[in-house]
Amino acid sequence: MPTTLTLFIQPLVIFVPALLWLIGLTPMSLANARPKLMAQLNVKAAWIAFISALVSMIAYFMGAVFTHMEFSVPLPGNMEPFSVSAYVNSVTVIMLLLVSFVGAIVSRYARNYLDGDPNQGRFHKWLTLTLASILTLIVSGNLLMFSLAWISTSLCLHELLMFYRERPTAVLSAHKKFIASRIGDISLLMAIFLIGSTLHTLEFDEIFARMSTLTGAMPESLEAAALLIVVSAALKSAQFPLHGWLIQVMEAPTPVSALLHAGIVNAGAFLILRMSPIMSHSSLALIVLATIGLVTLTLASLVMLTQTSIKVSLAWSTTAQMGFMLLECGLGLYSLAMMHLVAHSLYKAHAFLASGSGVDTFRAPIIRHATSGFPLGQWLFALSASSLVTLGTGTLFGMNWQQQPALMTSGAIVIIAVTQLLLQITTRVGNTSAMTRGMGISALVCTAYFALHALFERALLGSVVPLPNPTSHAQSVLLVLTMTAFISLLLMQQYLKSSRSSLHERLYLHLYNGLYIDVYITRLLQRIWPAPV
Repeated sequence: MPTTLTLFIQPLVIFVPALLWLIGLTPMSLANARPKLMAQLNVKAAWIAFISALVSMIAYFMGAVFTHMEFSVPLPGNMEPFSVSAYVNSVTVIMLLLVSFVGAIVSRYARNYLDGDPNQGRFHKWLTLTLASILTLIVSGNLLMFSLAWISTSLCLHELLMFYRERPTAVLSAHKKFIASRIGDISLLMAIFLIGSTLHTLEFDEIFARMSTLTGAMPESLEAAALLIVVSAALKSAQFPLHGWLIQVMEAPTPVSALLHAGIVNAGAFLILRMSPIMSHSSLALIVLATIGLVTLTLASLVMLTQTSIKVSLAWSTTAQMGFMLLECGLGLYSLAMMHLVAHSLYKAHAFLASGSGVDTFRAPIIRHATSGFPLGQWLFALSASSLVTLGTGTLFGMNWQQQPALMTSGAIVIIAVTQLLLQITTRVGNTSAMTRGMGISALVCTAYFALHALFERALLGSVVPLPNPTSHAQSVLLVLTMTAFISLLLMQQYLKSSRSSLHERLYLHLYNGLYIDVYITRLLQRIWPAPV
């Protein structure tokens, strides 16, 4: 690729967040004095950032080489200088395009949503700063620069969550999130110190190169750093047991919920993907990560079925999806995690921005079909058909189930999902034409799933480090636990839908209240660090 293309495209990577920083640093008095102008600048800057990200991604996949360094500051000890630099690989350009697109849509939606609000200018100022922080996080080429953007994202989001300061619920939930974020920040900074003092560098590209030459057991300092990264990622993605704040931040304006659920909570998975050179060499950290994700996924999936509020149900859905995403990272399925991240962000942004229209769906008349409980014959038919379609499609796409056992787990999860789809068709409709249509839809879903997986696996080649031993004993145990959990979820979902016993009613009530986990966490946090009045 010509050098002129590289030199022309190179500044765009830094320009994407820089323009938003410039708009966001507008003085508060000026922002509130000219709220409509502030909203227009926010929207235009967000769309310009999206176009720049799109051009950057096209240039990257066309072969342009990105190297950028502004300045560096010496650090004490054996660590190399702190530098303001950009690190660009496939993960960077995909995330840059995704976040800038979601940010542009949310900014455009917020301009109408907040129109007439006396604090509209303040809202758009902090929204712009939040977007700038996220985009800076994505392009950061230095670990310390990454951590500063990580902290900045949390602090700017806190101002958005506290937009309605007169609402006690908004203050309490934002305070709980603030505490969780500070614990995550401390964990990340400790991990950075351990990495820097062990590898003697804070640059992502040099960390990647030095970890590629690692032979033998990983140093204990890096093992500890990997565990600290797991803690930071889990807290950022609202994982068990500190997941309650994500459910309760619905007091914030809808655009904030959309940006939070579609972008910011995904930062936990992004951190794991970015640090894959270290994470892939730490079996203990991956086991802890997968266990946290699996527990969160199981709890949130069941609780979500009992919720009556649309936005609360979506929040529990996000918690479950984040658990699923971290589970995929813990199993070493980085390409699936990246695909999941993109799909979830786009879906959840639309779901929250359209949540008001969702009420119309429940107002419409519903035709209920007679069901006969949970017949074993229909269940076996749906399971057999979905297994045939899923495994056949995966084999056609060249999936090597023996050498990559984690893919068998992902295939089993797809089988369970397709089984659920076919069960709904057989129990509600049951005629031949509907079954044929259901099989066709199942085949289409499986084809799209495995095709996208192959696409993302090819795109991330060289940008993430795969597991050196994907068939280890620990990974095998994780795979069995994961499949068992998903099969149990399928059975529990059918039980919650069909049973009407007293045990069912008690279980339904406890699940509706999230098994009261967040109640005890809130009481504990209020004793340690009470929320402001």
